[in-house]
Amino acid sequence: MTIVIRPADPTDYAPLGEITARAYLNDGLLAFGDEDDWYLTELKDVAKRAAHAEVLVAVSGSELLGGVTYVPDGGPLSEIARPGEAEIRMLAVAHEARGRGVGRALVQACIDRASAAGTDLVLCTQPTMHTAHRIYEGLGFTRAPERDWHPVPESPDFTLLTYELTL
Repeated sequence: MTIVIRPADPTDYAPLGEITARAYLNDGLLAFGDEDDWYLTELKDVAKRAAHAEVLVAVSGSELLGGVTYVPDGGPLSEIARPGEAEIRMLAVAHEARGRGVGRALVQACIDRASAAGTDLVLCTQPTMHTAHRIYEGLGFTRAPERDWHPVPESPDFTLLTYELTL
């Protein structure tokens, strides 16, 4: 399978939103864990992300495999990035495309962009996302536990782990 990473276009927004929401919901990655979780609306709103950051998609032929949001240094969608850092957000791979190198290809595309811009790269992940952790660590990211955080005040046990990549 040939994986092509390209900027998302408006025809990708709705299907990528569904892939992202389904991935987070099915993998138990939502703070409140059900269809009523407010974050599902954010995950589905690819057009909003694309207006403020670079949304990339992975495709094979006409099949949409997944996507990621690359937030450049100082971008308004950044949650944890400091000056001189870009951020990766909302990485998702369609269930049927997992295990085929899609996630790795999307993360590498973000690394390439950050490297070209001369910025370091950060991301948040959940403790249960062991496959994602292996991808990040395999690409040179290291844990930054001092930057871990709790994004949902109503759910203090919901912790996001931080990874950094110095470029």
